[in-house]
Amino acid sequence: MIRSRAVLSAGSNVGDRLAHLTTVVERLADDLVATSPVYSTPPWGGVEQDDFYNITLIVEGAKRPDDWLEICHELERSADRTREIRWGPRTLDVDVISVSYDGEVVRSDDPDLLLPHPRAAERAFVLVPWLAIDPEAALWTPEGARPVADLVEQLDADERAGVRPVADLPGVGPR
Repeated sequence: MIRSRAVLSAGSNVGDRLAHLTTVVERLADDLVATSPVYSTPPWGGVEQDDFYNITLIVEGAKRPDDWLEICHELERSADRTREIRWGPRTLDVDVISVSYDGEVVRSDDPDLLLPHPRAAERAFVLVPWLAIDPEAALWTPEGARPVADLVEQLDADERAGVRPVADLPGVGPR
């Protein structure tokens, strides 16, 4: 049986943000390797809205990349996620950042699931929490595999400073 390892990012800025993120951790509990602390982050993309709470999760299981994506969509539907404004407010946003089989990174240009996530290397709200749970993490980029620590260092200092730890959820940290 093939086992995959995936990095997922979850964020919420509508309703009970901690409760929405807790549902993600609870749903993925059987596959959960690690969950970052919750970080408060400014919205990305230029739409005026409240700050997000974000977590990054590492999961492992007998799943294909599209299985991880379906779980993400299931979680968003359960939180009554709507998609009216690109990068707008949302109850829950769960993205597949990276998937690997036996250490080999899955690369996909399928428009339904681009892997690794094409903008992850630009987003402190993904990278900072990921680094907190996997200091040796690497993200495949068009330039090849890059240490997440290096990608974080290359981000604008104000963007890095905007990612602030605020809470822990049940199941946080390595298992």
